[in-house]
Amino acid sequence: MADLILPLKREYFEAIARGDKTEEYRLYNEFWRRRIEGRNFSNVILTLGYPKSDDHTRRLAFPWRGYILKTITHPHFDNRPTKVFAIRIGASEDSSQ
Repeated sequence: MADLILPLKREYFEAIARGDKTEEYRLYNEFWRRRIEGRNFSNVILTLGYPKSDDHTRRLAFPWRGYILKTITHPHFDNRPTKVFAIRIGASEDSSQ
């Protein structure tokens, strides 16, 4: 199975590395639906930007735990309610997707 690779901005990468952030969000749109819906992955690989392939300090790997659909309000999405894929990072009670 393939890995899902998601480049992140520093603030989100560091929050996940600290364990403060347990979900990574991607817009619920056609682009991300084609890449996520109905697929299973081995791992979620989170990168700090676009590191060189041998730069392991800018990569975090987690087992694929699925996602849930959520509506969130966040400055990154202009503080408007926005439907997103909430990709689970770390341990999860419900890994149904």
